[in-house]
Amino acid sequence: MIPCPIADSDSVWEVLPEANRRVMDALDYFIVENVRSARRFLSKAGIARPIGELEFVELNEHTTSPSDVEKMLKPLLEGRSAGVISEAGVPGVADPGADIVALAHRYGVRVVPLVGPSSILMVMMASGQNGQSFSFVGYLPVKELDRSRAVRNLERRAQQEHQAQIFIEAPYRNRKLFEMLVATLSPKMRLTVAADITAPDELIKTLTVEQWRKAGVPNIEKRPTIFVLGI
Repeated sequence: MIPCPIADSDSVWEVLPEANRRVMDALDYFIVENVRSARRFLSKAGIARPIGELEFVELNEHTTSPSDVEKMLKPLLEGRSAGVISEAGVPGVADPGADIVALAHRYGVRVVPLVGPSSILMVMMASGQNGQSFSFVGYLPVKELDRSRAVRNLERRAQQEHQAQIFIEAPYRNRKLFEMLVATLSPKMRLTVAADITAPDELIKTLTVEQWRKAGVPNIEKRPTIFVLGI
């Protein structure tokens, strides 16, 4: 399980431990979310093998057949090793990868997670929200009424269970979601907004909803952003 940078950087080794290089150098078979971005990542990493000699298969939202996943595992059952790479961050956590990992466990294939950036963990580390109990709920509903109900439910969970609620949005809808949150939530609720984590212009800020109303909309337009709600 090979993490890759969340944001563009001059060198992937600015955010990944050098120990990962040895593992990556030894692999010639990769199960990836997107072949193009995976090839670009491995090229920037400067791995030992020529990119043209590597074999790639895609595992993503378009992989709907269990038999296709079975085929991806076949080389491992024959003795090869594989690297699993998502588009950004760590595979298998809010990104594809879990299906092939579940199958690997079923067949007794060893799964090795490497260290790397996870936006979920990094935002929790820097948010000041409850790191002892938190939940990642992914994307909120798109329809306005459903979204409003979802936000109210997250607020109740944060208040009653003291559990931080983590969620994301498509970058082009960030501003609309933020405005809806500060208009809907109780003034004393704490809201963390984190954009472009690990990038030079990284933003991670936690304020109460009341404070956000005074501060205004942060610079999150069309930037990968993650939100955390807590008390």
